[in-house]
Amino acid sequence: MTKLDSGSLLRPLEFWARLQEATQSAELLAVRRVLETESAGLAAVRLTDDELAELEGILADIDVGLTTGNLAPEAFIDADAAFHRRIAVASGNAALAALIDSLMTRTLRGRLWRAITERDSVGEAHAEHRAILAALRTRDAERARIRMAAHLLGVEVFAAEHPVAVDVPSTMEPELGG
Repeated sequence: MTKLDSGSLLRPLEFWARLQEATQSAELLAVRRVLETESAGLAAVRLTDDELAELEGILADIDVGLTTGNLAPEAFIDADAAFHRRIAVASGNAALAALIDSLMTRTLRGRLWRAITERDSVGEAHAEHRAILAALRTRDAERARIRMAAHLLGVEVFAAEHPVAVDVPSTMEPELGG
């Protein structure tokens, strides 16, 4: 019997995504939106109280940065990724979580560019994160799906409207297979 390793299954997707031009990042974000919408719905009924507390802690750290004005775009992107990863893992589907993680990594440039250039995109995204967390707390799967879809649509629209390659240092991109 062979063990199903979701990381091995995703290597072809990672390779394909890495080959894509920056102009196609909106397509990857659309796929991410579909997957994360379902992930949020599953997580709404499966999250533990400890996982909800973890999500609150991630958002509380962002609250502090926004309040003090000491939140670098890179720090927000790291917190954003942690928030989305925690929800994906809480979906209870390892393959779904691995797909989401891979797509999040591959769409880093567009998300960082939006955080740097679009006025108050970080504040808006944070408010959307808070709305997602509120839906998760009530265990309302449909509301969690809707909140997640609306949240990710903003990044997708931005990527479609700004299809310019962004020169982000390669140190911010993880290596394939690692």
